[in-house]
Formats: sequence, C-alpha cells, structure tokens
Amino acid sequence: MAGTIAHRPAIGGSPASAAARARNVLAVLTVVAFFAILFTGRYPRWIFDFNVGVLRWAWRVAFYGYGALGTDRYPPFTLKDVPDYPAHLEVDYPERLSRGLVLVKWWLLAIPHYLVISLLTGGGIGGDDAGWHAPGLVGVLVLIAAIALLFTRRYPPGIFGFVMGMNRWVLRVAGYVFLMTDRYPPFRLDTCGATAEPDGAAATWQGR
Repeated sequence: MAGTIAHRPAIGGSPASAAARARNVLAVLTVVAFFAILFTGRYPRWIFDFNVGVLRWAWRVAFYGYGALGTDRYPPFTLKDVPDYPAHLEVDYPERLSRGLVLVKWWLLAIPHYLVISLLTGGGIGGDDAGWHAPGLVGVLVLIAAIALLFTRRYPPGIFGFVMGMNRWVLRVAGYVFLMTDRYPPFRLDTCGATAEPDGAAATWQGR
C-alpha cells in the first residue's frame, strides 16, 4: 500500500488548523525564550519541549498533506513523537546557547536561508496549514507526484528524495531561527535515507 493514495479523512479544521494555532503559541513562547537566552544563556526546557513538539506536529501534517503527500496515515493529535508514524522530528536540547547570537541569528544570519526557502516553498517557514503548503518548488514536485500516484500508484523515487531533502532543509532552518541551536544550518538537501516508498521513509531530522 506504500505509495498509494487511499481515502483521506477531511482535514478541514482538524490537524492543520490545530497545528496552526499551536504555531501561534510557538511564536509567543519563542519570544519568551529569546529573553531567557539573552539573560541566562539557557532555553527554558519546558518551552523547548513544547516548541519542538509543535514543529513535530506541523511536520507530520505537512508530510501527510501537500508538503510531501508522504503517507495515507492520518497525523495523530499529539506533540510527542509517535514511533510507528512515518514522519519524525527530534532536536537535541542545548545545555547552553550564545547570548550574542540570539540577537542576530534568527534574522540577519538566516537571510541566505530565507531566500533559498522562499524558492523551495514559495512562502517561507510559516506558510498556511503546516508551513510547507505555499506553491513553490516543493508544491510543484508534490503536484507531479500526486499525478503519478493517481495513475501509477507509485511515488517517483527521485521526486520523493528531493521533496524530503527540501523539507529537511526547511526544518533545519526552523530549528535555527526558533533559537533551538547555535549551529548554522548547512546548505544541502540531504536526500540520504529517503526512499521511493513514503510509508517506509526515513523522514527524520535530528538537530544537534
């Protein structure tokens, strides 16, 4: 069944809208984390865990929807990792963060990545629904994949790997601009581990 399109429950206001509301809370809590890092050099652990959970949830919704069309399995309503769900996201908790970098990394240092992401997604990190929904290169390739799935019931391997690589890029930048790490995101697609069968895909991003 991997690579097929089955009947999907209507998303409507369910996981996508709930994830969008959670992202609004993420933005507010990131501001709180900004001042905590600025004065103490530490990211409050409870805020970090919540924000990672929101990104994880948004990524599952994007993976299910038109950020990837990577699975027929409906995304669960939880911020926690779901081991048997095919899309995962983990970010290692930083014991210390730079009090100087926090002033510039989320806007000035991230500008080159913002330009690339605008080409990949057509809208940036915080687009509608799951954040990777705006029509860009990802959207075009996912549309092609949808047509292929409709007629062949298979996800083209090259397209799937490329879509996963672009989504990983966006997720790495998201971790950086949401102040979760001081490590600058690499300029690479990182398609390693992405397979042509989405339900078995290594869609994990683990930040360090």
